[in-house]
Amino acid sequence: MDVQKLMIGEEEYIFIKSYQDNDNYRQSFHRLAMKIYGINFEDWYQQGYWGDKYRPYSLVHKEEVVANVSVNPIDFIIEGELYHTLQIGTVMTEEAYRRKGLSKELINIILKEYEDTYDLIYLYANDTVLDFYPKFGFVQAEEYNYSKTVIMGGDKLTYRKLNIKESEDKALIIRIVANTCPVSRISMIGNPGLDMFYLSSFMAEDIYYIEELDLIVVAEFEGDNIFLLDVFCEHEVDLELVINSLINKTQGKVTLGFTPLDVTTYTCERLKEEDTTFFIKGRSFNSRGRFPLLSHA
Repeated sequence: MDVQKLMIGEEEYIFIKSYQDNDNYRQSFHRLAMKIYGINFEDWYQQGYWGDKYRPYSLVHKEEVVANVSVNPIDFIIEGELYHTLQIGTVMTEEAYRRKGLSKELINIILKEYEDTYDLIYLYANDTVLDFYPKFGFVQAEEYNYSKTVIMGGDKLTYRKLNIKESEDKALIIRIVANTCPVSRISMIGNPGLDMFYLSSFMAEDIYYIEELDLIVVAEFEGDNIFLLDVFCEHEVDLELVINSLINKTQGKVTLGFTPLDVTTYTCERLKEEDTTFFIKGRSFNSRGRFPLLSHA
C-alpha cells in the first residue's frame, strides 16, 4: 500500500492506493461506495476475487476515504488485435468534499502513472460530468448494440439455472470463467475477478448452464425477450445454437451485452444509455461494437 501526504487547496489529505488489504481503509472505502452507489465490495474481497487488477486511488481526510478513482488494467482482443487498456471507474467524492478538486487531483495522478503504459484509457461518465473528462484529453466515442428477432427452430439444448452458493455450481462457474474463450469481437481476456464481481452479486440469479456444451450463459428473461449479457466456455461455440436453446416460445427478441463475432444477422444500433457516456483517450479502434457489459467497473 502506497501512502503519502498531499496539500490540495488549504487542506492536507492522505493519498493511498491499492490498499484493499488494509481493513480500516477498505471499510471506509465501502462506506463511501455504499453512500454514493449503493455498492459494497466486501463480499467480493472476502471471496478472494478482488485481486490486483482493481486498484482504488483514494484521498483520506480525518481517517475517512473522502474521494476515490479506481483503475482496472484490462487486456482486450479488439477485432483480432491485442489492446492493453486501463478502465477508470468508481469515481466518487463525499458530498461535503465536492468542488475542491479532489477528483481532478486523483485523475492527474493516474494519468501521470499510466498514460504512457497503456494503449487506451477509457471510462463511462454520468450525464452530470460530461464537460469534466475532456479537460484531461478524453473524447466521446460511440458504442453499438446488437439485437434480433429469433424464431425457434433446429437443434435446441436444455439448460439449468446455477446457484453460486452451492459448492459444485460455484466450482463449475469458476472453472469455466477462468478458462473462457473469446465469443466477442471486443473480448476481455484474463480478468476472471471482474467477471466474478458480477456473477457473485448482481448477476447471481441469472447464471445458466448448458451441459451438452459445457457452457455458461448470463441472461435475463422478460416475457419473450432475452438480454444475453455474456457467454463463457472453454472452446469455440455456435452462438446461434445457444440463443435458440434459450428461446422458450416460438419467437422472441434477443439483445446482446457484447459484440458477436458474426454480426450479419443482427440489427446494429448506436447505444444510448442514461449516465453511460463512453470516453476514450489514446489508441483508437475500428469496431462498431461495445465493450462487454460485464467488463464495466
